Order: sequence, then structure tokens, then C-alpha cells
Amino acid sequence: MLTESAGAIWGIALLATGGVVVRPWRLPEAVWAVLGALALVGFGLLPWTDALHGVQRGLDVYLFLIGMMLLAELARQEGLFDWLAALAVEHARGSPQRLFMLVYLVGTLVTVFLSNDATAVVLTPAVYAATRAAGATPLPYLFVCAFIANAASFVLPISNPANLVIFDGRMPPLLAWLAQFAVPSLAAIVVTYAMLRLTQRKALQDEKIAHEVRRPALGHGGRMAAYGIGAVAVVLLGCSALDLPLGLPTFVCGGVTAAVVLVMNRQSPWPVLRHISWSVIPLVAGLFVLVEGLNRTGATAALSEVLKEAVAASAGGAAWGAGIAVAIACNLMNNLPAGLIAGSVVAADQAPAHVTGAVLIGVDLGPNLSVTGSLATILWLVALRREGEGVDAWRFLRLGLVIMPPALIAAIGAMLALGVSS
Repeated sequence: MLTESAGAIWGIALLATGGVVVRPWRLPEAVWAVLGALALVGFGLLPWTDALHGVQRGLDVYLFLIGMMLLAELARQEGLFDWLAALAVEHARGSPQRLFMLVYLVGTLVTVFLSNDATAVVLTPAVYAATRAAGATPLPYLFVCAFIANAASFVLPISNPANLVIFDGRMPPLLAWLAQFAVPSLAAIVVTYAMLRLTQRKALQDEKIAHEVRRPALGHGGRMAAYGIGAVAVVLLGCSALDLPLGLPTFVCGGVTAAVVLVMNRQSPWPVLRHISWSVIPLVAGLFVLVEGLNRTGATAALSEVLKEAVAASAGGAAWGAGIAVAIACNLMNNLPAGLIAGSVVAADQAPAHVTGAVLIGVDLGPNLSVTGSLATILWLVALRREGEGVDAWRFLRLGLVIMPPALIAAIGAMLALGVSS
């Protein structure tokens, strides 16, 4: 039974995450996460030292996001996205269906090798530029960026920062990871494409796009931004193989690339820095503090006991139950806090590999249900707002209800089938 303070902590956490989801009065998501964190400390429910510890836990994520946002803004200002947009339109050869598939394939590669957050931050502006250049309606193609960012996010450990949270200090070797998650990832990617293509078929049938557009010249700054993004991909793969944190290397790559381009152009850093969506950082920090508060309620211990009993009753049933429950939880409280809690639960209980795998699939793929299910989708929303586009939460939910459940079932089913066959 919840104590009075535990009930208050849960109440504040639910109100804060509800504010992030609904955005009353159109206030930014970060406002509600920070207000929730401040309320926990202000009402004496969480010592400020614990709140500070929660903020510090997110340091690697902050550095990763800043590095990626620096590269994305630099690429946008140096014309790399416009150049890539023209290239994509050329290869589509007037076919909206081919352009849709091209965006999906590129989104898969970016997610796998640069992370789902990079797909939201880096690819979304490029896709918007491509569709505008082709005279297409942007939204069907922009939906691709949102859904593939989560669907392909467990191909490699680096494909989603949440993977590092789930396997904190217990990351399997790369070959073992691929043996467990390669086929489930393929199932998630294929099913997500099929369902997304089905939901957008009418929009694509009615679409008329240009066969070609003028490809702008790519200057030294644009090429340097492309090299910086490529360097991040190589560095992230190396860090993953060595089980090293990803944040600092990404931040350094972004910072060095930006510095080189700004020096080459003899340009002030201010135009780049002021266009970065800095509100994402306090949003993430607030979520980490909320999780720190929830940990004080005994939630981890209680959930660990439930999981232990479920595994004892049926290991396969526990995997299905845990994966689906976590997938739903991600949409109620965002996959970052849900992943932190789930990672603590499976670590405390030393859960079987297939149960931990199902939890990871739920954390990575489950957020495709709603606009605030994952940090990547929130970043996607921020990128859309910068371009003057908007997506209603209910419209995304209607899509998510069609797309996410079949992909989740296919991915968990494939993983369990592999476990049975091996």
C-alpha cells in the first residue's frame, strides 16, 4: 500500500508527464517536466541532493543530444540538407512511393548507425527539405522519420540510448546482441513499413512530385558537416564495441566540426547556437529527477517481486507480459523514465535473457504508439514545429494504434521463437 508521501510523488509524476503529453496552454514539454521536478523538491518529497543526483545521471544523454543538435543545425545552415533533398528527389524519379521507400531506407540506416535521436534531429529537416523541393505533401514522409526512429532502434546497442540504460553495466558483446536482436529488429522494421505504407497509401496515390529539381552546390561547410556526421557514426560504433559512454565523443565530434566550419567561414557561433532546441535538455533533466523520486516510493522493489513471480509461473508468459506492459508504460510516462525503472527491475531480479530482451523491445518499439512515447519522437515534434508543421496527438495515436502493436508482437514473437529453436 502506498504511503502518503509515495502517493504524492506518484501524483506529481503523473501530472508532470501528463503535462508533457498534452501540453496545456501550448507550453513547451520541458516546462512540465521541470515543474514536476521542482514540486518534488519544493514539497520536501525528494532531497535536493537526490534531485541533483538525478540530473547528473543524464549527463551522457545531454552531451549526446547537444553534439547531435550542433551537427544538425550546422548541416541545415550549410545547405547539406538541401543538397541531400535534391539527390533524393532525383532518385525517386517522380514516384512518391519510391521517395517514401527511400526515406524509410535512409531512416533505417541513420537510426542503426547514429541512433534514433539522430534520425529525429538530423533526418527530419532533410526529409522536409526533400518533400518541399519535390512539391510533395511533407507529412506522410515525415511520419516515416518518427516511426522508423523507434522501429530500428534495437538493431545495435548504439541505435537507442535507452539500450544502454536497460543493460547498464551488463551490455552483451556485439555478436551476442545481434544473435538475440537482429531477427526481431528485421521483423519490427518490415512490419512497421508495411503498416505505415498501408496507412499512407491514399495520400501517396494522389501525390504528384517533381521528377527532378536543381541540385544546389555543396560548399566546404556542407561537406565538413557531412564528414562530421560520418565521424560520429564511426566513433559511436567504436564506443559501442568497447562499451564506452556515447555522450562525450558525440559532443566532441559536434563541437570540433562546428568550430572548423565557423573558422572556415569566419562566422560567429551565435547564429548556430540560437537555433538549437535547448529546451530538450531541461526536459530530459526533469524526467531524470522524476524517476529519482519514483525510486524512493519502492516501485523498483515491488515491480521486481511481480516479475519474479511471473517468471516462476511462466518464463514465456513473463516475457510477453513484461514487453507489452513496458510498451504501454512508455506512452504514459515516456520511454526514458520507463527504461530507467525497467532497467533497475530486470537488474535487481537478474531476469532471464529473453525477459530482459522483451523489456528492451517494449522500451524501444512501444513509444511508436504516441507522440510523447520516446525522446526521439519529442525531438521529431520539435523539428516539425521549426518547419511550421504540426501533428495532432490524436492523429498520431490513431496511426500508432495501427502500426505499433503488430510490430511489437512480431518482434517479441521472433525473439522468443529464436530462443525456442536454439
